[in-house]
Amino acid sequence: MLEILKEPWPWYVSGPLIGLTVPILLIIGNKSFGISSSLRHICAACIPSNIQFFKYDWKKESWNLFFVFGIFLGGVIAAYFLSNPNEVQITPELSEQLASYGITDHSGLVPAQLFSWDSLLTLRGFIMIVVGGFLVGFGTRYAGGCTSGHAIMGISNLQWPSLVATICFMIGGFVMSLLILPYILSL
Repeated sequence: MLEILKEPWPWYVSGPLIGLTVPILLIIGNKSFGISSSLRHICAACIPSNIQFFKYDWKKESWNLFFVFGIFLGGVIAAYFLSNPNEVQITPELSEQLASYGITDHSGLVPAQLFSWDSLLTLRGFIMIVVGGFLVGFGTRYAGGCTSGHAIMGISNLQWPSLVATICFMIGGFVMSLLILPYILSL
């Protein structure tokens, strides 16, 4: 049984499980699925300020904080107890392309040559970690939610803005991976 948990699950199992969170949250407590709003709840709880954006009853949304903490805890458990010790399997073509950018370590979930404390002090690492993180946060706030909130919850509720946001997320991902990322990796 433990070996099954260590292997990647096929889309036809994990997809419906993720999709079932929408009706479960709606049926149990009329709640919306989304992760990015939890940062707002944390700020509203921890920062005593006079900022209008943080003046609301965040305690009504405390379930979301437990949900996000559960995701974090699940990630920690999976990383320490259920991780696959084998090297991440990628296609030979991708391996060659990454090697041309100097990325040869495929032992973890993300390349250590891009995402580590040492790489943070390089231009490429700074762009990937700090600038990329800022752009993701800014985009999430600008779009009124993250990919999980829009693509999973918003589209299932037939919300037109969520469909538009998800299409824009996909276009942005294609542009980033095909046009911008190769330039950044060549730095």
